[in-house]
Amino acid sequence: MWDFRGSGFHGQESPRDSRQLGMKSRPPSALLTPPMSSSSRGPGAGARRRRTRCRRCRACVRTECGDCHFCRDMKKFGGPGRMKQSCLLRQCTAPVLPHTAVCLLCGEAGKEDTVEGEEEKFSLSLMECTICNEIVHPGCLKMGKAEGVINSEIPNCWECPRCTQEGRTSKVKGGRERHLKKKPKPPIASAEGPAVPSPSPQREKLERFKRMCQLLERVPDTSSSSSDSDSDSDSSGTSLSEDEAPGEARNGRRPARGSSGEKENRGGRRAIRPGSGGPLLSWPLGPAPPPRPPQLERHVVRPPPRSPEPDTLPLAAGSDHPLPRAAWLRVFQHLGPRELCVCMRVCRTWSRWCYDKRLWPRMDLSRRKSLTPPMLSGVVRRQPRALDLSWTGVSKKQLMWLLNRLQGLQELVLSGCSWLSVSALGSAPLPALRLLDLRWIEDVKDSQLRELLLPPPDTKPGQTESRGRLQGVAELRLAGLELTDASLRLLLRHAPQLSALDLSHCAHVGDPSVHLLTAPTSPLRETLVHLNLAGCHRLTDHCLPLFRRCPRLRRLDLRSCRQLSPEACARLAAAGPPGPFRCPEEKLLLKDS
Repeated sequence: MWDFRGSGFHGQESPRDSRQLGMKSRPPSALLTPPMSSSSRGPGAGARRRRTRCRRCRACVRTECGDCHFCRDMKKFGGPGRMKQSCLLRQCTAPVLPHTAVCLLCGEAGKEDTVEGEEEKFSLSLMECTICNEIVHPGCLKMGKAEGVINSEIPNCWECPRCTQEGRTSKVKGGRERHLKKKPKPPIASAEGPAVPSPSPQREKLERFKRMCQLLERVPDTSSSSSDSDSDSDSSGTSLSEDEAPGEARNGRRPARGSSGEKENRGGRRAIRPGSGGPLLSWPLGPAPPPRPPQLERHVVRPPPRSPEPDTLPLAAGSDHPLPRAAWLRVFQHLGPRELCVCMRVCRTWSRWCYDKRLWPRMDLSRRKSLTPPMLSGVVRRQPRALDLSWTGVSKKQLMWLLNRLQGLQELVLSGCSWLSVSALGSAPLPALRLLDLRWIEDVKDSQLRELLLPPPDTKPGQTESRGRLQGVAELRLAGLELTDASLRLLLRHAPQLSALDLSHCAHVGDPSVHLLTAPTSPLRETLVHLNLAGCHRLTDHCLPLFRRCPRLRRLDLRSCRQLSPEACARLAAAGPPGPFRCPEEKLLLKDS
């Protein structure tokens, strides 16, 4: 029998539960409450009120960590925002009662601020019982000499004198076990010897499962003789546990019990008696659910290649055009996207020829509010090498669908998109990617960049090495992001082949960042050719000599840097790395290759 004593409506216990716990049920007068609002009936009527933050402890005053699974779910960190939970490190250690809590007896809030004495403050403060969940003033209780037990760990929490006098157990210590487990059966006393202790619940559960499996194996055997059924029932039911629910079927329903406990089945069903004094099980049982198919690993399954395209263009007269397909494709390469779309409407053969990926090296879908499924399928059919989705409303699901089907993609522009959609890069393989544009993406922190730069946590079957997602990227544009030195260290480790880096208008980039990029241990020191640091206001004249460490540097953009003087930039241009620079504009250094 399940014990739900604490989950009744308004704290009212059923007489059956009270008899099981060996306690007397409360008199009706104790259950009557004064009229009050619906918001205050819950805490005094047995329903535990949700406590609020104290806003004073160390956990309440700290900020979110950004790394736990609750922080990753928050929208401010790029998650979907479904859990609605606070950070694991910000869970309050001393939650207090809500300001709407009132006394069950007098209907008033806590009045401990109106007095000065300790005893008077205690008698006028609201106290919540951990057993019956009633919120009362200690001064409103009239229990004689009975005293309550105060919980020193949680404020305004105690075991009320009424529950202490009745001998109830605390929910904090054993309430979870009492509410989540069945009540143990008392030891079975026999006439020959003393009481036999009951086995453990885990062993009983295992034995019941074995016996039920043996009974279910005999379900199809409906044509067996009565002697066989009797022998089967005697052999399989003698060891059935006595705390098995009577008449419990496979689907969890309980049939009605008879007065004698041994009613004869109707409708031609045979009854099997599990034990000498046990219940009856009616056969056959309901149809067993079909077995679940094995769950296979999900991978991208692409359709087979299309049929070979015709090499010639058929004419209406029945003959073929003298120009072959290769010549037509060379003509089509001089047309733009609009002209190609017009050619696709001429005939079916031209429509198939115009889908050739050599005619679509770059596709521009920027500045579109939404992308429709026909547009996405058209992109996949053309297989472009460069795709521009900047400032579009592409979703994460759409971007993941595209990237899994564009394995030859070399340039991807996602500037101005939301991080919720850009986070699809963390789960999509891009082996041929050489240029990635992530400029002006909002709400990008170190945790999001770490998720993008680090290798995938789980490798797919057949993948032998764990490489970062940006190992082969040669040009990376991160303008306008909140990059820190920690993100730059990850960038140096997991993107060692960068030749062009755009860090313009990054507010946290300063002299230490330049030192990291040009350090002797940095792999970008020998590969960096183009560096854009325009608008980085933390750069000073002290960082300019550090750029001489990069021998292959050909373009350095320091425009709009407030703390950099034009004279220092001119001195760097005159000395420069091997060979001087020329300055077509102020603070823009170029070198002819």
